[in-house]
Amino acid sequence: MIAPRRLEPLKDRPVVLHRVWYAAFGSNMHLERLTYYLKGGRPPGGTRTYPGCRDSSPPERALPVMLPGTLYFATESPVWTGGRAFYDPDASGEMPARAYLLTPRQFADIAAQEMYREPGEELDLSEVLAHGRAQMGPGRYETLVCPGTLDDHPVLTFTAPWGSSDVAWNAPSAAYLRHLAAGLISAHGWSPQQAADYLAGRPGAEGVWQPTDVARLVAGV
Repeated sequence: MIAPRRLEPLKDRPVVLHRVWYAAFGSNMHLERLTYYLKGGRPPGGTRTYPGCRDSSPPERALPVMLPGTLYFATESPVWTGGRAFYDPDASGEMPARAYLLTPRQFADIAAQEMYREPGEELDLSEVLAHGRAQMGPGRYETLVCPGTLDDHPVLTFTAPWGSSDVAWNAPSAAYLRHLAAGLISAHGWSPQQAADYLAGRPGAEGVWQPTDVARLVAGV
């Protein structure tokens, strides 16, 4: 198991923002998956072709992190079917994620692709850095969150504008759970059983998926 980093409090916005951490908590915990957002293309078995970023360079660093809040599953994914993973920063607990050190332009282009927009426009980060949150639109991944900093760089991610108690939960598919579990194992060094216990206990999955069932998915049984 890899010791994860925990965030430092959000400080004043730096005068020149050279780098940001993108905290991925869903399918992008896999560097291979994130690469399609960076370089463009269609993942194996995928239904969507990503245009990629203006700067397709790989992340400078990648770290396991724990974010304040919780992961839950809601809405319906056309890619995976079943519920999508969302982050509620106001909920109790901690959520494992993988932080990638990127340029602000790369983060803007990844966020645009998650928002089903064409990459290429700069993202105004002033509000999220000042207040910890900024709603860029009404969509499911159009709210930016900055829960803290690491090594003096802001940690940024995106989620829905609603909280985990404001929306109907929806159980994730087997394929999505398998992918998330593999991401946790890769990023945090968790055992398959640790990943299964964690995911089966998330709102939306709890009561529908049992840890033993998720563990079998990871094992390919």
